[in-house]
Amino acid sequence: MKNSTLLFSALPAALLLSACNTTATENKQATAGQAAITPLPEISPVIPADAQFHEPFSLESLQHDFDVFSWESFIALNWPAASVGVADTSVNIGQKPGAATVWQTYKESRDIFLPNGATPPPWGKDLPPPSVCGDQDLPVLNQIAKVPNNVLDESAEPFQTGPLVDQNGQYTRFEILTNDVIFNYIAEKNLYSKSGQEAFATEADFPFGTDSQVGSIMLKASWKVLGKNDNPEKFHTTRAYVYDNPDEHAGVEAACKLQTVGLVGFHIGTKLKGNPQWIWSTFEHVDNAPTQGEAINKKHYNYYKPDCTDCAAVNTPPPRPWNPGNAYTQPTQVMRVIPLDKPTKELNASYQAALEKLVPGSVWVNYELISTQWPTNAGSKTDPTGAPAPAFLANTTLETYIQGTVRQTSSSCIQCHNNATMTSGKFSDFTYLLQRAQ
Repeated sequence: MKNSTLLFSALPAALLLSACNTTATENKQATAGQAAITPLPEISPVIPADAQFHEPFSLESLQHDFDVFSWESFIALNWPAASVGVADTSVNIGQKPGAATVWQTYKESRDIFLPNGATPPPWGKDLPPPSVCGDQDLPVLNQIAKVPNNVLDESAEPFQTGPLVDQNGQYTRFEILTNDVIFNYIAEKNLYSKSGQEAFATEADFPFGTDSQVGSIMLKASWKVLGKNDNPEKFHTTRAYVYDNPDEHAGVEAACKLQTVGLVGFHIGTKLKGNPQWIWSTFEHVDNAPTQGEAINKKHYNYYKPDCTDCAAVNTPPPRPWNPGNAYTQPTQVMRVIPLDKPTKELNASYQAALEKLVPGSVWVNYELISTQWPTNAGSKTDPTGAPAPAFLANTTLETYIQGTVRQTSSSCIQCHNNATMTSGKFSDFTYLLQRAQ
């Protein structure tokens, strides 16, 4: 068993590059026989500090091992929390429906990048919700050591490609969070303000994980307001302030409701030693949308209406103006463009079975890994993206409108984040988060 530091010195670069040219470009991550390369690990609340790899190395085996790392991370991050950033090991994942998870105690971007570049509150403390929400009482969730001020104030997907509207005509909401490693780096380097970034003499370089220490983790989550035809027992849910932010779109009036929302999409970006391009994992709710070219075998999807004759074209954003405060907006008709491959489906089935065995009826069996993107040539001197595999990766709730296989256009986590800079123009280490500084 080897960690990622040993991996790229042991595996000839030519093998990786050759495999990447034929496999990653075609977006095929593995062959059917690879699903059992690595024994399935136990369900654990421990966030993995590194991925574990098994010989003989090949593009297919490495993809499988990174996918296992993604599942291990997803499970540990979604374990019920005992305190800020700490798992409650007295229970199993799935035993406390609606409980705040480990990642939900992390720092939200709205609590890091404040008006006028003000200093953010320390780790474990958050700002109060917007004043328009102030007359509502948000309870302490499951005796967590802080009051999670869950405020969902974003209603458009990254890069303003458009909002995502569910089958109930409601806008999907988004949030971005970081673990303490990223937050502490931002706070110590004064990167939470434009002036601090301007004074920072070098490019950003967030800490990576080691064999025993978890490194930088950033997260994006998408939530839908639960309503008609939604079964709350099939979602990880939370009570959150659903806030219409007047600064987000013209014509939006500030409004706030305390509502029950269900998790539908989840990105994990993890910086591992030997992988400066980060490792990108993305998960979705199993009922989000059907896949183009595959059977449409469900009566209800979160973002697709079967046999619809008057719906908008597939994967088309709603027309402007965008206003999440509208009582109803025509739903988005979503389909997955790149199908999950067979090994990924098999790995998903294995983890879902393990979660069901651990806690029968667990909501977490309703989530699936879409894929993991990783650099096949992390140390390349000519390609800063490290020749990612798979070449393209999209979450239907976070990159709905840029799915596909067109280079420089379709969604690719590493390719996209390679262009990220601070407000000063310096490289921001594969995250656009620092551009939120004021």
